[in-house]
Amino acid sequence: MPTTQALQHQQSKYARTIECNQLTIGAPFHWLSLAFKDFLSSPLISLVYGIVFSIIPYFTLQLLSVEASPLFIIPMVVAFTLIGPVFASALYDVAWEMEKGHKPSFKHSVKALLRNQISLWAFAFILLLIMIAWVRLASLVFVIFPTTSNASLMDMAVFLGIGSLIGGFLSIAVLVISAFTPQIIMERRIDIMTAVFTSANAVKRNLLVMCIWGSLIIAAVAIGFLTSAVAFVVIMPLLSFASWHAYIQTIKTKKQRAFE
Repeated sequence: MPTTQALQHQQSKYARTIECNQLTIGAPFHWLSLAFKDFLSSPLISLVYGIVFSIIPYFTLQLLSVEASPLFIIPMVVAFTLIGPVFASALYDVAWEMEKGHKPSFKHSVKALLRNQISLWAFAFILLLIMIAWVRLASLVFVIFPTTSNASLMDMAVFLGIGSLIGGFLSIAVLVISAFTPQIIMERRIDIMTAVFTSANAVKRNLLVMCIWGSLIIAAVAIGFLTSAVAFVVIMPLLSFASWHAYIQTIKTKKQRAFE
């Protein structure tokens, strides 16, 4: 049987928490400014990925015009929210290549999706479980949706309150685990639990800053939908680049890089 020391050594290989930096309130806006520079430095590759990212919200809006049931649209919206952090790894690679002074390429960025496949797909599976939970909970919430045309204010308040509470809780969960997890997985090739715990710890240590960052993401996504998904062509590359700079500034690296 393994000794206590051996077990501790084995456990230390998994679910570690990488140290993080303390961020300033203006950090999210700094990340966005760096993202704009990255976008202008690689406009073609950014726009191509932006078009790819805009496909899901575009078809979501098209389905919304045909199918009026919100229950039918929710899975599409959630799917867009969940798969974004995974496929954004290609754009993280673009930002990383520019950071190293290299010229980014489509070939190299696509390879980023294969760099740590096991952990990346494990992360995608976690997001899939959250999406399934969201859809199931949404179907339960819609059971209490008022069916009469003269529904009382209290009935609507209960429906909207419960729906908002569940949606808010799951959105926070997604933000906590996905804020830095895909970036860590791509750069460091470590196990999924270490990446998730590190992301959660960094969010907890910088809660106010991450709330601001999350609000900016929500506002950007709202703008994207309000423009019939056209704005996503630019918004998604910007958010991806900014997320990479957020990771670089937040999670401590071996080189202990300094930032202004």
